[in-house]
Amino acid sequence: MSQENLDLVRSIYADWERGDWSASNWADPEIVLVIVDQPGAREANGIAAVAAYWRDFLSTWEGYRVEAREYRELRDGRVIVLFQAFGRSRAAGLDLKDVTKGRRGANVFAIRNGKAIRIDAYFDEQTALADLGLEE
Repeated sequence: MSQENLDLVRSIYADWERGDWSASNWADPEIVLVIVDQPGAREANGIAAVAAYWRDFLSTWEGYRVEAREYRELRDGRVIVLFQAFGRSRAAGLDLKDVTKGRRGANVFAIRNGKAIRIDAYFDEQTALADLGLEE
């Protein structure tokens, strides 16, 4: 296991848990963000495109933040984070836990040379675990 990979992902989540999405020093310039299981799933390539996706996504929520529940390093060196998201829809005023019916999410980080090169973002942690062969 690579403690450096886990430490990097924990540092990213330390910001995200405070609702701070501004840092990108942890990302490779050619990072790829794949939204795996959301309706209208998509891919963003490069820091500018990933930042634009996050700005668009975050603009629909008030107080959006995540809380990591578990970090695991996978056999191939990627790191999966199981998390709970919090926030309120700006348009409808709905609490995120009501919108998601209590489902939790997962992010899978691929890291090379101390930078995240890819994030596979799942809105449903069970889908992520199944995709990775880690069903609980």
